[in-house]
Amino acid sequence: MSREKKAVKKPKIKKKTDYYDYSLLAVIILLTCFGLVMLYSTSSYMAELNYGDDMYYFKKQAAISFGCIIIALGISQIDYHILTKFTGVLYGMAAILMILVKTPLGRTANGARRWLNLGPLSFQPSEVAKIAVIVCLSYMIVNMGRNIKTLKAFMILAGSGSALAFLAYACTDNLSTAIIIFCITMGLIFIAHPKVKPFLIAAGVGIVLIIIFVMILSSSLETSSSFRLRRILVWLHPEDFASGDGYQTIQALYAIGSGGFLGRGLGNSIQKLGSVPEAQNDMIFSIVCEELGILGGIILLLLFAYLLYRLFFIAQNAPDLFGSLMVSGIFIHIALQVIFNIAVVLNLMPNTGVTLPLVSYGGTSIVFLMSEMGLALSVARQIKFKEPERLL
Repeated sequence: MSREKKAVKKPKIKKKTDYYDYSLLAVIILLTCFGLVMLYSTSSYMAELNYGDDMYYFKKQAAISFGCIIIALGISQIDYHILTKFTGVLYGMAAILMILVKTPLGRTANGARRWLNLGPLSFQPSEVAKIAVIVCLSYMIVNMGRNIKTLKAFMILAGSGSALAFLAYACTDNLSTAIIIFCITMGLIFIAHPKVKPFLIAAGVGIVLIIIFVMILSSSLETSSSFRLRRILVWLHPEDFASGDGYQTIQALYAIGSGGFLGRGLGNSIQKLGSVPEAQNDMIFSIVCEELGILGGIILLLLFAYLLYRLFFIAQNAPDLFGSLMVSGIFIHIALQVIFNIAVVLNLMPNTGVTLPLVSYGGTSIVFLMSEMGLALSVARQIKFKEPERLL
């Protein structure tokens, strides 16, 4: 008997190209709205007292935030590969803008000369440097290819990133931004480099040296004319400086403690009534904990965790190495700012003046953060998943 062989049709693979990371967009909008609600609650009393308008900070931040979301959506529709043609220009522009802060175009605010006035525009050029180091180092790593494992390549990459970090410190007197730029540089090199052991050894040695330095400082110095050394002293013993440099830290801890687990209720903070100076800026997390409790603080951190997860997902599935490295740099930037801000509020590290992304008040920060989110969405838009589709 002859058996008839039935032809079995194999499932064909259809490429899905219309991917858009709506989850990332949703968490960005959610964090922005949460930040605006907390900004109004935190700043309304002082805004009414100083400007006669309890919505003074809220209206400015809301206008900038929603405008920047639209800009981010526009950036997401642009092919991110176009940046490869302007990496040199972007790097040079970041360096020149920071140098211009030392000229009459620079502006001093809150005792620090970090702002640049260019006609009607006023911004911190160190924020441009963060995007520049992310884009430029990603492009350089891709061009180096397998040469990334050589010492020469490491020195070129580390030197390029460190140069912008140095300018951020020397020209804008912004040590925290310089540290963030340097950490982004090291993070990108670590991700691209095939060997892990040298980085772990260097990190271990660095941590040991920092611990030894802090121990020597705490045992040998009681006062210092350097405000950065005083910040370390305040961090180690904030109660000894409660009426001076440690006042903001102590009041922020009072706010967190008085909030308990469930908080006083939205709008019912006591510490925001002048006790925590500039509470709408880098200390806004303390007011979140006072009004919404530890539970509210945890929910906010979970939102940031999900934001970082979406960035990690995009970096893992990016269509090429350039896109993957860019999103990885954005991931490192956001993660560092969240960690630094929360650690300062909880007095786990010296005060750095780093804002909480998408939550703290600040137009410059929102503009450049949303630009980075637009780049991440642009990379995500070019992800191509393969889905099996059976054709009958």
